[in-house]
Amino acid sequence: MNTLVCSAPAKLNLFLHVVGRRDDGYHLLQTLFRFIDLNDTLRFTLRDDGEVRRLNALQGVPPEQDLCVRAARLLQYETGCTLGVDIEVEKRIPMGGGLGGGSSDAATTLLALNKLWQLGLSRERLMALGLTLGADVPVFVFGDNAFAEGVGERLQAYALPEAWYVVLCPPVHVPTAKIFTHSELTRNTISMTMRALPKGETFRTGRQAGMNNDLQAVACKLYPEVAEHLAWLANFGPAMMTGSGACVFAEFATEAEAKAVLQQLPPDMRGYVAHGLQQHPLREFAA
Repeated sequence: MNTLVCSAPAKLNLFLHVVGRRDDGYHLLQTLFRFIDLNDTLRFTLRDDGEVRRLNALQGVPPEQDLCVRAARLLQYETGCTLGVDIEVEKRIPMGGGLGGGSSDAATTLLALNKLWQLGLSRERLMALGLTLGADVPVFVFGDNAFAEGVGERLQAYALPEAWYVVLCPPVHVPTAKIFTHSELTRNTISMTMRALPKGETFRTGRQAGMNNDLQAVACKLYPEVAEHLAWLANFGPAMMTGSGACVFAEFATEAEAKAVLQQLPPDMRGYVAHGLQQHPLREFAA
């Protein structure tokens, strides 16, 4: 086996609360991650000369900053592996949208090369390595929809019902640091336990009862396009921003409902219909 073709799914934050701040400045979060079938596709081709190459360029991202390249080199460094890889990425997940595309690509690289290079690293080890690349990387290695705490690395698997989502992508790039450093960001939301999360066929009622995205108000203030897309989507049910933005979403029980909403999308807006996944497609790549 010299080539692997793998999916890297996007994620939604079904809620995101900022519950405190550590002494080092990192924010303490609580969130519920859900994988969706909007995905990038990555192709890994084995090399025997130790070289790690990204074959297709990513606009605005130098090779040394590319998370896939960094993930591959991190595995080489940690294991002493002398093999290399050519990496091609077909991007579908919008960049800077809060959908976790870069983190997902990095996690898929860790999982795929663990298999391609026959490294045999445990899921826990890969998650720990992933955390050094970014706070959202571990959940994609974890492989299950999850309730997350800490900076996002303390994960508990959480079963979610079947659901479809309309995801809209405002034409702005929202820098995460700009949101987290804003003076008006809420940083003291009361913590909840996983047992307190709503059960049943939908989380829409739960959101109305206080499950929201604490970053959303700041993002809407700084980027009116985010507020505009949220307002349009809210005509069809509770809408929320994912991550630090800019993408927003609403949940629907059926594909038909979601498609009916997307068909009404104004011509100056861009969006997708996405299906909620029960597990990461590479869940079985690590033990």
